Amino acid sequence: MRKEFLTTAAALGLGLGAMAHAATAPAAPVLDCPLGRQPLSTQSPLADVLSVPAGKAVVEAASPGLADAMMHPFGGGALPPGFDRIVTPRSVLAMLGKTDPAPSARLDKDLAKVRLTNADVAIRCRTYDNDRPAIPADLPRPAILVFGKITGFRDSPSVNAAETALKGIAARHGWGIVFTDRGGVFNAADLSRFDAVVWNNVSGDALTIPQRAAFRKYVESGGGYAGIHGSGGDPQFFWNWYADTLIGARFIGHPMAPQFQEARVVMEDRAHPATHGLPGEWRMTEEWYSFDRSVRPLPRTRVLASLDETTYKPGEGFGRKMAMGDHPIAWTRCLGKGRSFYTAIGHRPENYSQPESLQLLDQGILWAMGLSPESCAAK
Repeated sequence: MRKEFLTTAAALGLGLGAMAHAATAPAAPVLDCPLGRQPLSTQSPLADVLSVPAGKAVVEAASPGLADAMMHPFGGGALPPGFDRIVTPRSVLAMLGKTDPAPSARLDKDLAKVRLTNADVAIRCRTYDNDRPAIPADLPRPAILVFGKITGFRDSPSVNAAETALKGIAARHGWGIVFTDRGGVFNAADLSRFDAVVWNNVSGDALTIPQRAAFRKYVESGGGYAGIHGSGGDPQFFWNWYADTLIGARFIGHPMAPQFQEARVVMEDRAHPATHGLPGEWRMTEEWYSFDRSVRPLPRTRVLASLDETTYKPGEGFGRKMAMGDHPIAWTRCLGKGRSFYTAIGHRPENYSQPESLQLLDQGILWAMGLSPESCAAK
């Protein structure tokens, strides 16, 4: 049964969370997801191509057995659950060592000819929803909405540890807090109940076209966003504004040998409210994300923390060199009147109780809510 976790600050003070169950009546199919009616291509989510019968037939016609090979690219090993929604046929072909552009060009040409039916659109939109969770009428303010709709890769230990940490943060400050995995909460009326939306290790595309528009307007009009670790860690994003503007950089991978390494975290901006009271540096073990660019040159952006790449081995991951040189790991952005805070720390559950990273998360969310002395003015 689907369930929303609705927790008030008062309930948290008692160590209990009020639980409400969503209605079980079948929902109408969602047909307004962002990619639902876009032509198929090798840059579509792999799940879209292989779940549309005519799309899968095109792949099989190109090379018998290719569809199964795409789902088992690691020497016959399967993609992790949900990964088919955050990779594309083109990226999986590269994993298989098929880098000749000609076959991809032919696949693109043939996939573009697929005429999508309403049934195909419904299949492509099957992970989206228009369900609005019940928000307590007496929700205390200020309040945060913790969004946890994960249609791609789910690392449950990370998600659960973050949830526990966020409950503790809200309790200490006396904030209202609501947890939901329902995309229908992204509408103007519901979002107006919150000072910031925290994306808890969200992976995979989650919002319909109207929901995207509502969230963007909410942020640019003065709302806050706080993204944790996996919320900026998909191999492919299918919402350019989210990846390139709200966060400001795209994940390219993390070290694989070994995956978790100790590194030196350097506090870059000691004047920012999110770093108040934190030491100038600390060491911790984490799955260190690398990105396609440093956010440092971006307008209205402040790098809070960076990695000293000489203290660990970035190596290679996903077929790319992970060293960035200038390697921000937590930062803020101002977008219109709104605020965006992102920290790439958060894979290991232990790091949600590690004092420095927990304090950075706490104070970053506080800033995203607009409760710090320093905020964002529209430009």
